[in-house]
Amino acid sequence: MDREISKTERRKALWRQIFKTGGLILAFVVAAGFLISYMQASLNRKDLLISTVDKGTIEVSVNASGKVVPAFEEIINSPINSRIVEVYRKGGDEVDVGTPILKLDLQTVETEYNKLIDEEEMLRLQLEQLRVTNSGKLSEMEMKLKVSRMELSRREVELRNERYLDSLGAGTTDKVRQVELSYHVGLLQLNEDEQKYLNEQALTEADLKVKELELRIFRKGLAEALRTLEDAQIRSPRKAILTYVNTEVGAQIQQGSRVAIVSELSHFKVEGEIADTYGDRIAVGSRVVVKIGNNKLNGTVSDMTPLSKNGILTFSAQLEEDNHPRLRSGLKADVYVMNAIKEDALRIANASYYTGKGEYELFVVSDDQLLKRKVQLGDSNFEYVEVVSGLRQGDEVVVSDVSSYQEKSKLKLKNK
Repeated sequence: MDREISKTERRKALWRQIFKTGGLILAFVVAAGFLISYMQASLNRKDLLISTVDKGTIEVSVNASGKVVPAFEEIINSPINSRIVEVYRKGGDEVDVGTPILKLDLQTVETEYNKLIDEEEMLRLQLEQLRVTNSGKLSEMEMKLKVSRMELSRREVELRNERYLDSLGAGTTDKVRQVELSYHVGLLQLNEDEQKYLNEQALTEADLKVKELELRIFRKGLAEALRTLEDAQIRSPRKAILTYVNTEVGAQIQQGSRVAIVSELSHFKVEGEIADTYGDRIAVGSRVVVKIGNNKLNGTVSDMTPLSKNGILTFSAQLEEDNHPRLRSGLKADVYVMNAIKEDALRIANASYYTGKGEYELFVVSDDQLLKRKVQLGDSNFEYVEVVSGLRQGDEVVVSDVSSYQEKSKLKLKNK
C-alpha cells in the first residue's frame, strides 16, 4: 500500500536536484572557460621583436634603391668602323697603362693616314714654291726700282746743269723746261713703281699666310688622324681591371661602339634611384646612409640628374669608406637620404611593418596580453619611426611580423 511522502522529504529531494543541476552548470562553465582560454592564440615573448616607445632625435630620411658600382670606370669605344682581328686580354684581367687589349683591322685607316702624309708634304712643297716665286718677283721689282732711282738721279743732275747754263746765258728756257718735264715724269714713274712694289709685297705676304694657314689646318687634321689611328690600337688608358671586352674575333665594329671597359675595383660608389615625388628632399651634398646587409656606410650625394625619367630621379653617392671589404660591383643596397631632423620626438624601432606615414594597427604589450591599438605614425629613418599619436612613452610595441594575426584584437603573451 503506497504511503504519502512527507513535505520534508520532498523538500530534501528538491534541494538535491537543484544542487545536482547547479553542479553540472558550474562544471560546464568552468570547462567552457578553460576551453576558450586554451583555444586563445598565444605568442612567446622571446619569438617577438618588441620596441619600447622612447623620446629622442629622428634624422628624417627618404628611402631609395641603390647599386654599388666602381668609383672609376672608363668605357673604351672604337674610333673607327672596323672588325676585331685579335683579342689579347679577357674580362677580369688586371691591365696597366698602355696594355694592348684587342687589335682592330687598321689597313684602311693606315692607308688613309699615309695618303694624308703625302698630301701634307705636297702642301709644304707648294708653300715653299710660293715663297721662292714671291721672293723672285719682289727681287725683280726691287732691281727695277733701283734703276728708276738711278735714272731719276741722272735727270736731276741734268736739270741742275741746264739751269746753271741758263743762268750763264749758255742754255735756253725751252731746254730747261724739257729737262724739268722729263725729271717730273721720272719722279711720277718712280712713285708708281714703289707703290706697285708695296702692293705686291702685301699681296705675297697675304698669299703666304693663306697657304701657311691651309697647311696648319691640314696638319691638325693629320694629327687627329694619327690620334684616331693610335686610339684604334685598343689599349688600357689606366691601371685597372678589365671588366668587359668584346671577344668576338671577326665581328664588325661600328664607330663609337663599346669594345671594352676598365674599372678601378678597389674603390666604389653607389648609384641610386628615388621617386621624383621626393625630388625636393634630395640635393647634392645631402648625407646618406647605405645599408648592405648589417653594414651601414656613410656618404654624401655627389651628383644627381636634374630631370626625372619615368618618374625616377637618379643620383650618385660618394662613400666615406669607399674601399669597405663588403663592397662589390653590382651589389644591391638600401640607401637612406637624410633631409631633416626632429628633436624630442616619440619614436619606435623601424622594421618591416612600416611602409610610410599613416595609420597602423599595432599590438601593444599589456601584462600577459597583446592588445591591438590604432597608432598614427609619421616620418622615419632607417632606425626609428616617429609616433604621432596612439602610444605613450614606455609602451612596448610589437614591431616584428605578426600579419597572420591581424584578424585578432587580443593575443596571449607567454613570457617563457
